Amino acid sequence: MSTTATSLTGRQVWARARGLLTAATVLVLAALFMAAVRSGDQYAALDPRSPDDDGTRAAARVLADHGVDSRVVTTVDEAVAAAGPDTTLLVARPDDLDRTARAALADAAEDGGRTVLVAPGARAVHTLAKGVRPVDGPTAVEPATPDCAMPAAKRAGDAHMGGRRYDVQDERAEACYLRQELPSLVRVPASEGTGDTVLLGTSEPLRNDRLDQLGNASLTLQLLGSRPHLVWYLPSLSDSAPTGNGERGFFELIPNGWSWGALQLGVAALLTAVWRARRLGPLVPERLPVEVRASETTDGRARLYRQADARDRAADNLRAAARTRLASLVGLPTAQAHSPEALTSALAERAESDGMPDATRTHDLLFGPAPTDDASLVRLVDELDLIEARFTRAGAPTDPTTTPTKDKDRTT
Repeated sequence: MSTTATSLTGRQVWARARGLLTAATVLVLAALFMAAVRSGDQYAALDPRSPDDDGTRAAARVLADHGVDSRVVTTVDEAVAAAGPDTTLLVARPDDLDRTARAALADAAEDGGRTVLVAPGARAVHTLAKGVRPVDGPTAVEPATPDCAMPAAKRAGDAHMGGRRYDVQDERAEACYLRQELPSLVRVPASEGTGDTVLLGTSEPLRNDRLDQLGNASLTLQLLGSRPHLVWYLPSLSDSAPTGNGERGFFELIPNGWSWGALQLGVAALLTAVWRARRLGPLVPERLPVEVRASETTDGRARLYRQADARDRAADNLRAAARTRLASLVGLPTAQAHSPEALTSALAERAESDGMPDATRTHDLLFGPAPTDDASLVRLVDELDLIEARFTRAGAPTDPTTTPTKDKDRTT
């Protein structure tokens, strides 16, 4: 198989790809290293096992000292199974739940227990707290007074509150800790029974770094310790909707972060396309800053062909140029110059009329196989020049722009 200028050897492929492979290897090793370093005890925010600032180990211990046992669940199935009249269910990230999971929690809230939602948004509030609407634009978390008759808030007194605020339309609801005239703590009684739902606009009062400040510990104890059992529901990526309540759609199975990442990648791809398509409209010829002689261009192309061992490409170019010149010499239209039948027949007729017995070899010279080595390529050039010279001497009409040249540089 002959090697062409567009073919790549194994060494060339490796030279081009080794940079990308090296970068990919470095990224993989860095990811493995980071995963190994972070493979210890890592907890999510509000995890009662976490000693970090955003953890709730201190709150869990305070509750345990008052006879409240805690457990952590990470799936909605476990959360629904644990709900009951003697249980407080704390949902750490209610907006991460899909529609089916939120509906399941709403049904579980009717069992008479307490459901505490931490900073719920519009989707969670619409399903889990009827008669309450979140207000856009969270406020800063600062010390605030209860400003309500809710016993738990009155006993706790000032606490760090703020974050999300809510517009309460249910007359039975209790609204406390007003921020800009809107509450950041709302308790909505269940339509039947003794259960209720508590909306906490921020997680600050529960956190380890805030629990010992103001009345945060008292507020936490009364909100989460009203029942003997406390379930910390920390939604995870492996969470799934309960069986029997309907199947989730494809987009509901995709975590929220992935859709945002896909949007960013789409914007990046669009910007890259605009950047690469900076040449708009038709090409406009421009004068080169320097003039390059034709012989230098020919030498450069010849060296490229030789470096790539592209004898077949070089031979094709030489034969195509020779066929074009010979067609004009024998009066054949340029459109038929590369037709073996038409050109060979015209050359044969001219050769017979001019008494040139070697005209029958023209087909192999003009349309034959590619040379196998440099010596064969040089012989091909010599024979092409010889054929053109013979037809020129035979008196055929000539064109000054297509007169054959003996400059051998175009063959190297």
